[in-house]
Amino acid sequence: MMLRLLSVLLALCLGVTAWQAWRLHLARQALEAAEARAAEARDEAGRLAGELEFARLSARVVTRYVDRVQAVRERHHAIAQEIPTHVTPAADTRCPVPVGFVRVHDAAAQGVPLAGAAGDPDAPAPGLALSTVAGTVAGNYATCHEVREQLIALQDWLRTTREAAR
Repeated sequence: MMLRLLSVLLALCLGVTAWQAWRLHLARQALEAAEARAAEARDEAGRLAGELEFARLSARVVTRYVDRVQAVRERHHAIAQEIPTHVTPAADTRCPVPVGFVRVHDAAAQGVPLAGAAGDPDAPAPGLALSTVAGTVAGNYATCHEVREQLIALQDWLRTTREAAR
């Protein structure tokens, strides 16, 4: 009887030990999975922090760009308002714009070679006043200054993002 009781107790101890070993194994697996998820979360947090910093830097660059382009547009508007003062109707009548000039200007604006001259290049361009040419040239320079500011902003953005990546 005693032997039987010892056998039952031994079997019970082995069973409890095996069950505890299984629980310990499951707990280790759960811990490893949790550590893996925590590492992934840290990596994701680092990636998101980098993206956030990138967005902040980009927003600063874009804001500076928008402000500078607004200033360019305001200066252009002020210049355009002054054209009638500096290129008067009297100057428009005294200085006709030659059609040859119009051809050269238009070819340069479009970036195409000049076509052969058709007609007298010194003939006045019909319906084109000197003040209109001044407005067109001022507008072209304003566009040039806007593109310049855009290029500066892109260079600033690139420099900023390179520094942030270091």
